[in-house]
Amino acid sequence: MKVRTTVEPMRAAARVARLGGLRIGLVPTMGALHEGHLSLVRAAKAQCEAVVVSIFVNPLQFGPNEDLAKYPRTFERDCELLRAEDVDFVFAPAVEEIYPEKLSTYVTVELSDRLCGRSRPGHFRGVTTVVAKLFNIVQPHMAFFGQKDAAQVAIIRRMVRDLNFAVEIIACPIVREPDGLAMSSRNAYLKPQERKSALVLHRALQAIEEGFRQGERRAKALTESGKQMIVEEPGVELDYLEIVDPDSLEAVEMVSRTALAAVGAFVGTTRLIDNVLLDPE
Repeated sequence: MKVRTTVEPMRAAARVARLGGLRIGLVPTMGALHEGHLSLVRAAKAQCEAVVVSIFVNPLQFGPNEDLAKYPRTFERDCELLRAEDVDFVFAPAVEEIYPEKLSTYVTVELSDRLCGRSRPGHFRGVTTVVAKLFNIVQPHMAFFGQKDAAQVAIIRRMVRDLNFAVEIIACPIVREPDGLAMSSRNAYLKPQERKSALVLHRALQAIEEGFRQGERRAKALTESGKQMIVEEPGVELDYLEIVDPDSLEAVEMVSRTALAAVGAFVGTTRLIDNVLLDPE
């Protein structure tokens, strides 16, 4: 496994791989890797001959009062995990390498004000800007993202379509802890009682799934019981619980085709998200 920390050597390595006829898979991460990230790596290994994992805590996607400073950074451990998965390249640039001077160009997708974007202005602009940079540097054939970040996946897919990036976006299933909590680097912030309280997000989504299985198709009726469960859970503050179109992220009134039930909430001071797809067929 080779580690690259600057743009030009990474770009050169990717160019050599492409000229050699290798299919390049990119797994963008912010480090603090867990089994969810590793599932993306394995999916990339299964479909590509050269796999690049980026590790970059992107300051553009953090708001002024968010957790940039305390976001977990476990680079040595991350490299051990990736070496065990036989990753070809780790791209781990410093902030100054990706943003050497004040930016005057950003990538903004209109969907960016929905779900998490409503309460985190500028967040998705930071995501799309850095992902566009990674695509330009690595030139991957495929890029792998987790379905847990469903809004991010939808926004990146729209960016790729609108800007004609020659990359296929692959969304991989959510990986959960044995008790159902969606794996997240931010789970490490949770105190023991908060960890228990966080399970209400999964329970709320399960309640929506159960109502859907029983034939309920009205979005408002489906989300009602889930919202009540979250509101009544001590130490949990609901941001949103919505059923939306998985591509446009627009709210739907009736689930007549595949829809996304998505939740975002604060457990203590930790922001967590989760979702489930509802498919009438």
